[in-house]
Order: sequence, then C-alpha cells, then structure tokens
Amino acid sequence: MDQPDYPVQYVAKTGDEKTEGSSLEKGAPELAVQDDRALAFDPADLDKVQRRLKQRHVQMIAIAGTLGTGLFLGSGAALREGGPLGALLGYTLVGTVGYATLCSLGEMTAFAPISGSFPHFAARWADPALGFALGWNYFYTSAISTPVEISAAVVLLTFWDADTGHAAAYTAAITVCVCAINIFGVRWFGEAEFCFSIIKIFLITLLIITGLVVDLGGGPNHDRIGFRYWDNPGPIARSGYEPKHIGLDRLLALISVFVQAAFSFQGMELVAIAASETESPRRNIAKAVRRVFWRILVFYILGILITGMLVPYNDSDLLQSSGTAAESPYVIAFTRAGIRVLPSFINACVFTSAFSAGNSFLFSASRILYGLAIRGQAPRFLAYCTKKGLPIAAILVSGAFAWLSFMNVSSGAETVFNWFVNLSTTAGFFSWGAMNVTYLRFYKGLQVQGIDRKKLSYYSNLQPYLAWWAIGWLAFWILINGYAVFWVWNTDDFIIAYVDIPIFLFLYAFWKIFKRTRAWRPEEMDFVTAIPTVEETEVPEVPATTIWGKIANVIF
Repeated sequence: MDQPDYPVQYVAKTGDEKTEGSSLEKGAPELAVQDDRALAFDPADLDKVQRRLKQRHVQMIAIAGTLGTGLFLGSGAALREGGPLGALLGYTLVGTVGYATLCSLGEMTAFAPISGSFPHFAARWADPALGFALGWNYFYTSAISTPVEISAAVVLLTFWDADTGHAAAYTAAITVCVCAINIFGVRWFGEAEFCFSIIKIFLITLLIITGLVVDLGGGPNHDRIGFRYWDNPGPIARSGYEPKHIGLDRLLALISVFVQAAFSFQGMELVAIAASETESPRRNIAKAVRRVFWRILVFYILGILITGMLVPYNDSDLLQSSGTAAESPYVIAFTRAGIRVLPSFINACVFTSAFSAGNSFLFSASRILYGLAIRGQAPRFLAYCTKKGLPIAAILVSGAFAWLSFMNVSSGAETVFNWFVNLSTTAGFFSWGAMNVTYLRFYKGLQVQGIDRKKLSYYSNLQPYLAWWAIGWLAFWILINGYAVFWVWNTDDFIIAYVDIPIFLFLYAFWKIFKRTRAWRPEEMDFVTAIPTVEETEVPEVPATTIWGKIANVIF
C-alpha cells in the first residue's frame, strides 16, 4: 500500500482561514491537507501493513470462515431448544440478518479497503465515539473468543483421551500453535485458513450427503426416517415457561434459538477485516460478498434442515452436553444407523474447525486493535509494524488473551472464565448493529455529496432496506435475549444477558466526552483522505488458460 513518507496535518477551513491543530476527532467542517514533516502524525502514514493475502485465501475464508463448532455442534443445541422447524426458522432469520450486515460492510470495505475496517468507518462517517465503542467492543469479543475456541478444541480431544491430567499440555500446545501462526505473518495465516476451509467444506458436504442417505434409509440398518420426527415429537419444541399457553411457549423456544444461531454466524466480518492485507481487495471483497448468500443457503440452511430430520429434539443423547462430536446430531444418527467409522473422523474435522476459529479470532482482534492504534484510539505503541508489514505489537497483546484458556484447567478459575465468555454473548449483536448504522450514514453521505454508488466496485440494489432490516432485528434480539430470567429470576443470568448494553454506552460516552466529538453531517464526510485509488490496489486479473485454472476461477 503506497503511503506518504511524511506526516500530514489535517486543518479545518472556514472561508479563507485555516485553523491548525484540528483533527478528524473534532469534526472539522471541511478538510484540507497540509504537508509538513514537523506536524502531527497522519493515520495513513502509520498504516504499514502489506497486501499478502491471495485471492484464493480470501475466497476460501469467505466461503468457510464461519463454519465451525457453532454449526457442527451448536446445531444440536438449536435443535434441542427449538425443534426442527424452530431451528430452521432461527438459522434462516439470523442468516438474513448476517447477510444484510455483510452487504453493508462489504460496500463500505470495497470503497475503502484500509486498516481499521468497520470501527474506522464508524469514526469516519458516523461519529468518532461510535467508532471507539465499536472497536473496543469488537476487540474484546474477538480476544475473549480466542481462548474459548482453544478450550473447545481441548475438550474435543477428550473424545479420544479422557484423562483430564493432559488438559494443561493440550491447552499449551494449541495456544502456542495459534499464536505462532499469527506471529509468522499473514501469508501463514492465509495458508492455514485455506487448508482449514477445505476441511470444513469437505466435512459439511459429507455430513449433508451422508445425513440425507441415512434419512432415506440408505444406512446399514436401512431405517427410512423421512420427516418422522417432525410428526413426533413435533416441529417446534416448547420452552416450558408457559405450559398453559402452547403458542407463547413455542415462541419462547424459537427466541432461544436466535443467540445460538448468531454464535454460528459469528466471524463473517473476517473478510472485511483482512481487506487491508488482501491483493486486489475491491474485486475480491465484491466476489466474496456475492457468494455469501449461496454459502448460507447451502451450508447453514440445508445443513440445519438435514439435522432436524435425523434426530428428535427430545433425544436423550442430544440432551447431554459433552463438548465433543458425541453430542452432534449427525454422530448420534450415524451411530444408530450402524456407521461406526464416521464419529472419530467428524470429531477430528471439528477439532480443526475449533483451531481455525481460534486462529481467526486472534487475527481479527489484532487487526482491530492495530486499526484503533493508528488512529489514536488505542496506545500508539500498538501501531508498530515490522518491515514486512506485520503488526507485531497488536498481535502479541491480543495473543496474551489466548492464555486465558488455562483458566479452564482449574475448576476454581473456570467460573470466572465462563463469566468473561458470557459477557460477550450480546456483543456480536451490538457490533452488527453499529456496522449497519454506519452504513446508513455512509449511504446518506454519498447521496448528499453526489457520489454514484452504482459506480463503486460493489453495491447492493437492496440497500438501504437490508441495513434497516438488520437493525430492527438486532435491536429486538438485544432486548429479548435474556427473556428467560423474567420467568425464572437469576441475577447472574440477567447481568450476563444485558451488561453489554451499559458497557457499550459507557465506551461511547467516554470518548464523546473525552474528545468532545459530534456526529458527522453528510456534507462533511470525508470520502477521499487516505483511501487508496483503484489503480493503487487492484492488479489486472489474468484469464485462465487451462481447464483447472478455469475451475479454480469459478471456485475462488
């Protein structure tokens, strides 16, 4: 990425006068750029990352980046809570919100493929305080999710080794590997995720096809299941909170699926976060977002449909939570059908998914932290990069959170660790909501300044309706995600469900008061400064000449 060799000072202009020392944080009415090596730093000058992720890396991350334990194992929890139809409706609705959010984020990222991603977009086009709150909220969510996935990977190993005395050694080995991949550089990260994505795509495809075969009676026991479990015990489970009102009880069961489904979709933003380190980011981001719809339809919706056909939601094995492949509806169904080989194979693949998720969350946390640092919203030393464009300081700080996974080894610390995890339950909803709010401001700014969206590298014809659709549902989920405590009161559960609301508001208020920021007016929004041109970021696409090359172009 070409950057100036000197700092650039932003100055505000009022008529013919200039006021030095103004900044983007203060919300100057009009921006000019004054070159002076002695003046304050420019965020663009500190952005030293390099574009080392190839097209195949980005596309595979887009296709399979969010496929993980949330789908392979979490689908069982969704089936247990909501029944086959409830799980299908829950995943479908959350999928539409996730797709709408990625369309909003994809349009902004294709316009400005720079470090900092959506927190910077919020600070640049909505309100610097919103960018600060979104950035730190998302950093915490990603940083704490890294040890969560490492712990999940360790639990998956108990499928073969039940000796709890080995947990510390397994935790150390996995944590070191996750941190090492990120420290070695973005190319290592890209290659690792490319391989993991292939495994995940192979696994979900195998599960869908094998599940359909078993459902139709093609297993060793030749039992044709069909939609048997949709009839008995039924399509929608009951929550048990309103036994006298069946309709309301089933609605509450459906609501409980939303949080579980949202966890399965978490991490869709990785493609946007990696945009500043991606070759030809505008072309690749556009291609990735356009394929997300089909990824959700095939992998998630079809996968959940098959899941609900294989096992009844009140199955005794499904009610047990082991954390391994043993609780997967697929493993339960395949074992009963007489297929003995697949469970160990599935557990191995799910283990790589958990490892991949931890790897991705660490990458996301470090890049968000780096983006905050280069724009003065985090300590300046976190903006340090190596000569090869690796934000090593941000990686080391983010990687320190990975070692919290050792808290799961101690029974006493495990309670505290679970609190850390649960505090971030609704943080994902806030992040998605802030991204869509930012998009609406971005959309309005382009409209007021006369910039034609249809000339951008990527745009959606369904905007801004997609953003409004997502905001409406996300606001609803934030308010009702802890509904259960109002039937059976539990103070801990109430705090866990709603504490992120005051945390996010505190972060927003802190930066607004500390920096005296205000929301940007559409005519003030800066759509030029430090945003590389298409000529700077895009390289010509070389047409494939061989059959394998043409196939690769279709896939990647």
